[in-house]
Amino acid sequence: MKKILLASAGLIALGIASASAADVQRRQTMPAKAPVYVTSVYNWTGPYVGLYGSYGWGNSSFSAPLATGSFDLSGGVAGGTLGYNYQMGQAVLGLEGDIGWSGIRGSTACGGLNCETRNNWLGTARVRLGYAADRFMPYVTGGAAFGDIRIR
Repeated sequence: MKKILLASAGLIALGIASASAADVQRRQTMPAKAPVYVTSVYNWTGPYVGLYGSYGWGNSSFSAPLATGSFDLSGGVAGGTLGYNYQMGQAVLGLEGDIGWSGIRGSTACGGLNCETRNNWLGTARVRLGYAADRFMPYVTGGAAFGDIRIR
């Protein structure tokens, strides 16, 4: 009898627990939405700096009375560049300048002397107009070049 009484009490307890649980609303989590992927548009606006190194060559000649004919020049070049771009829509406007040391030189014998042509430094100043197509920007540029060309 005790077994039947205990079994009946257990069944009643389960029924009460399930009945009270049915009254409580279940909280459901909302399904997670994938974030919307938006590609960032590249912007060319801003300053930039750079270093450069190169090698140059050419030729020179002296005219009368020390006519020498043509002789070769060559040497290294190294310097720095500063610039700024400003983007409006897809148009990009820019200013850029550079200056550098030049070791381009050459010499030849002329009338018992040594005739030399050398370039000690060079620089440029330019403007740019470009078309921005994300990370690709074709452009045209124009400006002036300056140098310290010496002959002796």
